[in-house]
Amino acid sequence: MNERIAWLIGVLAAIAIGAGLYLTRNHFREPEPQPAPPVESPPAEAEPAIRHPVPQPAAVQPEQAPLPELAASDVPLREALSQAVGPDPVAKFLVPDGIVRRFVATVDNLPRKKVAMQIRAVAPTPGAFVVGGSEEDFTLSEENYARYAPFVQLVESADAKQLAALYVRFYPLMQESYEGLGYPDRYFNDRMVEVIDHLLATPEVKGPIRLTQPHVFYEFADPRLEGLSAGRKALIRMGSENAATVKRKLSALRAEIAQRRPSG
Repeated sequence: MNERIAWLIGVLAAIAIGAGLYLTRNHFREPEPQPAPPVESPPAEAEPAIRHPVPQPAAVQPEQAPLPELAASDVPLREALSQAVGPDPVAKFLVPDGIVRRFVATVDNLPRKKVAMQIRAVAPTPGAFVVGGSEEDFTLSEENYARYAPFVQLVESADAKQLAALYVRFYPLMQESYEGLGYPDRYFNDRMVEVIDHLLATPEVKGPIRLTQPHVFYEFADPRLEGLSAGRKALIRMGSENAATVKRKLSALRAEIAQRRPSG
């Protein structure tokens, strides 16, 4: 795989749905963000349980810059990405500020009802949202699925081992950011694996996807679909073929980062 593509995928698609997450906000109703459930900390003397310890990083090369501080990581990260893939893809996909914090917050919120606009790590999917059918029977037009093609092609070409290596390289900043969200005794990689499993369990929807428009925004007509999480809805909106590609890459990435702590 082209190493330059791997760098872009590693940051923008480690959760494998980044750019495909968002339809134009004026088309689908977004529920009010719900506060995260309270975090119950273990007793002070107890160590946090880690189910999936991050693999040990490869040896740092002499020419490799040291990991920056979280607060100063945007510029080095954007520069590294621009050198690897050119400035255009970085400008197209990446929200330029708070990159690590946005990524971690987005991952944490995917199993919930909403990923708030202000924390999203990537730009909205380009192109116009298309509704099919009639006013009496709206459907999600298959023309929308082509909007995700460039992203899905990048995901499909990515190498899971290279993705995992980049994830491990920047993991200390992700853990720091996760603790800053209010999880001082939680392990971000455990949450990452949990979210991947949640997305892999997204139901496959065959046939036309019916919509309704009770007010301004569209909703899924099927209450079971409308009640799904933000991440699962995102996969469904991409279309079944695109979603299957993303799921395959998610599964491969999970195999690389979901090492279990040895027993005993």
